[in-house]
Amino acid sequence: MQINDIEEGIQKVTEWIRTAHYAVALTGAGISTPSGIPDFRSPGTGLWERHNPLEVASWRAFRHYPHRFFEWLRPLAAKSWRASPNPAHIALADLQKAGYLKAIITQNIDNLHQRAGATRVVELHGSLRTLTCLNCQRQYETEAFIEPFVTEGTLPCCPNCRAFLKPDIVLFEEMLPTEAWEEALAHCKKADLLFVIGSSLEVMPAAQIPLYTLEHGGRIVINTLSPTYLDREAALILRQDVLKVIPPIAARLLGHRST
Repeated sequence: MQINDIEEGIQKVTEWIRTAHYAVALTGAGISTPSGIPDFRSPGTGLWERHNPLEVASWRAFRHYPHRFFEWLRPLAAKSWRASPNPAHIALADLQKAGYLKAIITQNIDNLHQRAGATRVVELHGSLRTLTCLNCQRQYETEAFIEPFVTEGTLPCCPNCRAFLKPDIVLFEEMLPTEAWEEALAHCKKADLLFVIGSSLEVMPAAQIPLYTLEHGGRIVINTLSPTYLDREAALILRQDVLKVIPPIAARLLGHRST
C-alpha cells in the first residue's frame, strides 16, 4: 500500500516499529545520497549511467585491468571517505541504541552507519575500511592509503609484496561474504518488521533478503523513491526522501520512550 500523505505514513510506521518484537532495517544507496555519495541507478546521476559495471567494477576488471578499476573507484572512494553521516544514518543508529532496531543490514560500503554510532551492522557488500593483498593475503587499513589515492591517484600497493591491494568490497562476479549473508538471513527470518530504506531492490542476491521476512510472516515497509519488485507485497510504501521519513520516526519513538 502506497501512502501519499507523509504524516499518515510516518505515524503508521512509528506504531509498527514501537510494537514490533524484532524490527530490522535494510538500507541501500538512497540513504547515503544526502551525504553526497552518488547512487548507482538514478536516471542522469547514477554511476552506471556512465560506466558498464562489468568493465570497471567486476572481479575480472580488478584482475586484468586494475588501472581501469581504480580510475572508476577513485571519485567514489573520495566522496565516501570524506562524507559524514546524515540525519537518517544518525536516526537509525539512535533507534538501534534504544532497542527498537535489532540490526541494520546494508548494501552500502561507506561505513556511515558505524560512524553514526550503530554497532550491529551487517555489511552485505563489504566495506572500504580495509584492503587485502590477493598475493600474500595481508590486510591493511584503508586510512594509510586513501589520501595519496584520492588526491594524487597513487594506487594502493602491498608494502610486503608490492601487488595491488583490493578494497574489501564485493565486486560483480564475486560471492557475498558467507558470514554476512548468513547473519542477514537470520535477522530477516526473525523479523516481524523489515524496513527497507533507500534500496531499489535490484541487486541480487541482496534483493532477495526481504523474501525471507515475508515467508516467515513478517511485514515489509519500503521507503525509497523508485519502484521495487516487492511493492505489491509491502504493507506500506513511502515514496519520500529518507530525510523526511526516518528522522521524524526516530524523534517520535525516542520521545515516546523518554516519557
